[in-house]
Amino acid sequence: MKPKVSIGGQAVIEGVMMRGPGIIATAVREPSGEIIVKQEAFTPVSDRYPILKKPMLRGVVALVESLVQGLKALSFSAQAAGDEGEELSNKEIAVTMMFSLGLAIVLFVIIPTYAAKYIHSAVTDPRLLNLMEGVLRLAIFLVYIIGISRMKDIRRVFEYHGAEHKTIHAYEAGVPLDVEHVRTYTTLHPRCGTNFLFIVMIVSIVMFAFLGWPDLWIRIVSRIILMPLVAGLAYEIIRFAGKSEAAWVGIAIMPGLLLQKLTTREPSDDQLEVAIKALEAARPVEEM
Repeated sequence: MKPKVSIGGQAVIEGVMMRGPGIIATAVREPSGEIIVKQEAFTPVSDRYPILKKPMLRGVVALVESLVQGLKALSFSAQAAGDEGEELSNKEIAVTMMFSLGLAIVLFVIIPTYAAKYIHSAVTDPRLLNLMEGVLRLAIFLVYIIGISRMKDIRRVFEYHGAEHKTIHAYEAGVPLDVEHVRTYTTLHPRCGTNFLFIVMIVSIVMFAFLGWPDLWIRIVSRIILMPLVAGLAYEIIRFAGKSEAAWVGIAIMPGLLLQKLTTREPSDDQLEVAIKALEAARPVEEM
């Protein structure tokens, strides 16, 4: 029987984090070979403030919550896998998030926006200038993904990323959650965070194309201010794509799926076992 709830996930160090209704489970294979599972109760902030469930707002809230919970899961996995002595404190998580946000602004906002001024001498149409800046931003994003995919430790995380997707596919298909069944599914999933980031890039290209060509600092500030709106719209597109079986939707999300060929790898059976443990710990009790 197919499940009635949606479960999302994230690859971590030597493991997988799965997020189900009201619970987050992170499974990690320890150096001894044993699989350790951590379960935590989780109440989305939108359950306390229903207005945050409205379209456009829910995407931004989900993104922030995913970043916080993802960092906590990464911290736990690093400790369980023997890479770190202890988990990050809330203060350290906040500092890490601010640093990551700052780095993302530099890489994907300031650099392409600043570099685009050199095109201005050859192109004067504001919409074309903004489009070319967007293409440059997308190129930086692709180079970044390709660069980190060549790192040995990141490749192993991408294998767990593939295990996460295969396991969620099997769960959504309603088949038994064992390695034999899970192994047959693809490592690509339409609700993947990689797909979300790619759609963020495309939405930002289209939206920023109509902002004119003011001074540099106004262009940078306007792009930062509009990022929550871009993220909210991208979330709605991903949400719709995840539910729709229309042919045109499949074509529209195909570039994002192809990008996952860089961020996922074919996992081993050992890695599938870890992902299955995580999903079983995150699924609703009534489905057991």
